[in-house]
Amino acid sequence: MNEEIGPGMPIEDQASSIAVGRVLGTEDSTPLEFWVAVEPGQFLQLDDVVAVTREVPGRESITVYGVVNNVRARHEGARFDSDVFLISQGLLPAEICEAAQILVTRCEPEVFLPPRPGQEVRKTQGAERASALYFDDMLGQVPVGLTRENEPVYASLEFIDGTKGAHINISGMSGVATKTSYALFLLYSLFESGVLGAEVTNSKALIFNVKGEDLLFLDKPNSALSDSDRARYAALGLAPGPFESVAFWAPPRRDDQNGVPDVNSRTDGAVRSFFWTLHEFCRDGLMEFLFADVDDDRQQYTIVAQNVIAQLRRAEAAEQGAIRIREDNTSRTLTTFDDLVEYVTVQVEGANQQWTGSSITTGTINAFIRRLQSARQHLGHLIRADLVNADQHRIELERRVTVVDIHSLNDRAQRFVVGVLLRKTMRDKEAQGRSRPLWFVVLDELNKYAPREGGSPIKEALIDIAERGRSLGMILIGAQQTASEVERRITGMSAIRVVGRLDSAEATRSEYGYLKGALQARAVILKPGTMIVSQPLVPVPLSVEFPFPSWATRFSEVDMNASGLSNLSPDEDPFARMGGN
Repeated sequence: MNEEIGPGMPIEDQASSIAVGRVLGTEDSTPLEFWVAVEPGQFLQLDDVVAVTREVPGRESITVYGVVNNVRARHEGARFDSDVFLISQGLLPAEICEAAQILVTRCEPEVFLPPRPGQEVRKTQGAERASALYFDDMLGQVPVGLTRENEPVYASLEFIDGTKGAHINISGMSGVATKTSYALFLLYSLFESGVLGAEVTNSKALIFNVKGEDLLFLDKPNSALSDSDRARYAALGLAPGPFESVAFWAPPRRDDQNGVPDVNSRTDGAVRSFFWTLHEFCRDGLMEFLFADVDDDRQQYTIVAQNVIAQLRRAEAAEQGAIRIREDNTSRTLTTFDDLVEYVTVQVEGANQQWTGSSITTGTINAFIRRLQSARQHLGHLIRADLVNADQHRIELERRVTVVDIHSLNDRAQRFVVGVLLRKTMRDKEAQGRSRPLWFVVLDELNKYAPREGGSPIKEALIDIAERGRSLGMILIGAQQTASEVERRITGMSAIRVVGRLDSAEATRSEYGYLKGALQARAVILKPGTMIVSQPLVPVPLSVEFPFPSWATRFSEVDMNASGLSNLSPDEDPFARMGGN
């Protein structure tokens, strides 16, 4: 048992600490990195947390903490590769030696001296482990996962809620990185760990579902949850279960005059359809999100679009969200998106400078018209004035969690929905006039909505959230396959950065420079359910595992009897156990 103990180390932690080796003398020991020779009969594995205490002449002792970054084993006494056969037969004397590379996380007190060769190294537990990873300095511990030994790992709320930083960014390969699953786990942890205190009651989350219908059962318990899964939640201080207070929205079916939501797996009435009325479209200037592809803002026809938007703002409201346009002592009522497109086309083709602006060429006008006409097929069912009670189809963050399903929409329609809701949500949060309670936005495929090159209204909305959201209490939990293809002002403003399994070429990009040492190589072979989490307070990224979702992620996982969903028809299950997101 190690008799050298760290400052303030509790007696129970002294008893539980395990001496595992000594500081190696054949490798350089520095204040930032050192090697440990593992004692026979003991072992160190990746991510173990260790400590070594050094006496300093004339000062109090210091304790150096670190995390195992790499482990090696070799024959000492062998000269040639083939000696391994002679050694294994007992014909050549040699010893097996294991050594572990340690990346220093903390010196307490802050006297930066290297551990001395031969000093005893112990594996930390309890309060000493918490000190090594700065958990004891966190004002608000958010559970972010478990080690392989089922020890909890935390992130500081101050670097999520905007106090010292904000936003979470998650990268990883599609299908194996479980980005969406981890984003939802973090959201569940924020809501259910108690870290938000009384503010959790009014905290909100807007989730965009872009893949399948697997997020339409967040309010149902997962029947596939095992006892070991429940134990992992308990280790994190969480009670497993579904999300509370969830609203589900989906676009209406095409050519359906009743506004029935376009979903197949859940038909119990929990999913409501959404659309915007013609009056909302004109009043709020939503046409700009019809031109939301990358580089659209560099095209000349966006000048025409801005003039058209200004003219449409003058339209009057009519019944059921239609619009009434007055012209030369006459008025015309438009009730469908097709009506609006045809009316605008006539005005623009007539080269009415109030609608087109001055010095606009015929080619620019034609480009605008082609773009506008092509929107009819994909957005006609989302912009309409043919249904009563239109206000019941308006998405509002009334519940704690709001899921907007856009997976069935064309890419252009997805951009429109995301752009409109991001801008509206940001404006609603600004109107609150205070940063608390927090509002979260969960959005996958950031590389599509905010690519590194070019510009668009959606990209500007996301940059606005990234740059000003911290002070407003608007927190972005964004995900993408490749961070190297996302606008730097978004990834760079994310205080918490997470990676799942990465493509080997992507892992070498500068965006992942925070993956120190062997972590970059490990990111290429991570299994689903394992993530690497980097946060400002802990100088070394930590590998964590997160528990299987305690909410249903597809129809087949719903407890039919307990949930009262026996009238649903099962959908084909295209995802693996941890989900494909």
